[in-house]
Amino acid sequence: MTEVRVPTLGESVTEATVATWFKKPGDRVEADEMLCELETDKVTVEVPSPAAGVLAEIVANEGETVGVDALLANISASGEAAAPAPAAKAPAAAPAAAAAAASVDVMVPTLGESVTEATVSTWFKKVGDTVAQDEMLCELETDKVSVEVPAPAAGVLTEILFAEGTTVEAGGKLGVIASGEGAAAAAPAAAPAAAAPAAASTGKDVEHAPAAKKAMAEAGLTAAQVQGSGRDGRIMKEDVAKAAAAVAAAATAAPAPAAAPRGTANADDAAREERVKMTRLRQTIARRLKDAQNTAAMLTTYNEVDMTEVMALRNQYKDAFEKKHGVRMGFMSFFTKACVHALKEVPEVNAEIDGTDVVYKNYVHMGIAAGTPQGLVVPVLRDVDQKSFAEIEKEIGEKGRRARDGKLSMAEMQGGSFTISNGGVYGSLMSSPILNPPQSGILGMHKIQDRPMAINGKVEIRPMMYLALSYDHRIVDGKGAVTFLVRVKEALEDPRRLLMDI
Repeated sequence: MTEVRVPTLGESVTEATVATWFKKPGDRVEADEMLCELETDKVTVEVPSPAAGVLAEIVANEGETVGVDALLANISASGEAAAPAPAAKAPAAAPAAAAAAASVDVMVPTLGESVTEATVSTWFKKVGDTVAQDEMLCELETDKVSVEVPAPAAGVLTEILFAEGTTVEAGGKLGVIASGEGAAAAAPAAAPAAAAPAAASTGKDVEHAPAAKKAMAEAGLTAAQVQGSGRDGRIMKEDVAKAAAAVAAAATAAPAPAAAPRGTANADDAAREERVKMTRLRQTIARRLKDAQNTAAMLTTYNEVDMTEVMALRNQYKDAFEKKHGVRMGFMSFFTKACVHALKEVPEVNAEIDGTDVVYKNYVHMGIAAGTPQGLVVPVLRDVDQKSFAEIEKEIGEKGRRARDGKLSMAEMQGGSFTISNGGVYGSLMSSPILNPPQSGILGMHKIQDRPMAINGKVEIRPMMYLALSYDHRIVDGKGAVTFLVRVKEALEDPRRLLMDI
């Protein structure tokens, strides 16, 4: 037998969905002939036959999620084409096989330091489905990150203990898998029971592509609004894109609704409202921001910086920088370096209060706030005071991508000593950032805007940015806060100061 396995899917891509099988068991296949197509959240991957022969068995069916190197199918040599025939004897052996089945518990994995519970976000399998070892079963959502739960063994998912939306504790039991020889015999019996509710409501049991489910959630569409083009009406990612475009076009063409008569506004508004439960991440963000306001004596001081020199330096060296280091030169590395420079002179901005003690940090772990579809997260760049511009840019880019994909670990968002938040990417001209406890300082960057400035007695147009430093007045005095911002301003207006450390 020759095994057909999932190929490498690309950097940071660990799983895919089986979109379409172009062959069925018993079909003759040639070497390099396309067997099936896999769909990831970014690309479609074709899987060729590794050898000529007969497709003896399909292990992963359409709609199933598979990991890298997972077994997809088996191909027998031409002379072994009849090998699957003994399967006809399976019914007689089924009782003995069933007796040999072993139950394997699916447990909630370790969720991270101080995290004791999570919410079941999505089940990718249902009771009766066959699963491969390490295949993703479900996704849990904690206060900060999403946690994937893989199958601990191959077999049949016989029980789901917690439905989507329910809360589970760390180390708790999520479900049960029947593993071993008896699992295959148990699958036909379990599947009809699991499919019954779906059949009652939809008339057919179709598992839509996970990438399509995600796209529907982001577009605010239901399965009923999308016409599936896959086998048995299965919805694919491109179907969602077409449906979203159609909805947008219809909304543009639709006439504006007439004003509601007086006295009916409340009822009409209620009919058009949608109530959605806050995610655990959003609840945690809300609680932590409010705690920061209630706990710290928070104050904000402002300044402005002329970005002329930084922009000129960046324009002069950006091509050579990218060619040598393989990453684009942005503004964040300049601001990170400028903050490190200022924190050395005003160390209390990099400190924190612990009871009646002040804890001074002899390092800089910089938090870089990043907006994601799930909410604001703050990945931490550790020891940035010891890193080069290129190292900082690479790490910011890599952690930013992982933040948007929901792949950051708990450890990567803990231990920050100071934070930078860039509202300028959204067009913000000025704002007062809120502290990220237990930190004592956060720098707010804003939009770069050309403004007339008085330079040596003449009015010149300069690219200016407002800076805002929010700080805990319990530990940072006004003099220290102003000094910090002035040092950041000086370092950015004359970047040579960073090289000279002055």
